[in-house]
Amino acid sequence: MRTWLARRWAVAAVVTVIAAIVIGVPTGVVPTPFYTRMTPTLWWNYPAWLGSSVLEGLLVATYVRVGPARSAETEGQERPRTARALGAGLLSAFAVGCPVCNKLVVLAMGVSGALSYFAPLQPVLALASVALLVHALVRRLRTTAACRIPA
Repeated sequence: MRTWLARRWAVAAVVTVIAAIVIGVPTGVVPTPFYTRMTPTLWWNYPAWLGSSVLEGLLVATYVRVGPARSAETEGQERPRTARALGAGLLSAFAVGCPVCNKLVVLAMGVSGALSYFAPLQPVLALASVALLVHALVRRLRTTAACRIPA
């Protein structure tokens, strides 16, 4: 990352802000008049939310082209990895969200099940999300360093 150009850092910053808004507003971590969270925001929600937002930004920045255009064959190979990274970001939204406000969880478990079973599981989801994002970022950085395209 030391060799990144300003273009990659700009993309990382913009995507970090977008990810923070997309995760923070619907989950109630960022208080807005559009949504009222039914359970209090816990202390670990903030580091999980910010950490996953920053990691999403850095991960997306690894996909910014710095050399010549690639062929359609190599572009198709990157899609499954981006889907996994997107899944990790979605997992972080489930992790920091209000357990009672999540309609899927309430539908599956009911309100008492959401508070009894899903809420204690949320810190594990947050750790899994951050771990998946770190893993994806490390793999992307390793492959971009090992497979440089000549300018």
